[in-house]
Amino acid sequence: MEKIMEFLPFLLPLILAEFALFAYTLYHILTHEKYKRGNRLIWVVVTVLLMNFVGPILYFLLGKEDS
Repeated sequence: MEKIMEFLPFLLPLILAEFALFAYTLYHILTHEKYKRGNRLIWVVVTVLLMNFVGPILYFLLGKEDS
């Protein structure tokens, strides 16, 4: 437990950034209708299953329609 408390000041900003990116990605997926590849359901599943930065980053690189 002491080790976790030692790293908490470094981990907390990363955890907050991860959840903020996850929330923004889900918001974007649910409020837009056009995607470069795939559909809404696929991108929600990818984002939720690969939540550790990978899913949201994949969506913004491969799925988000340029407008």
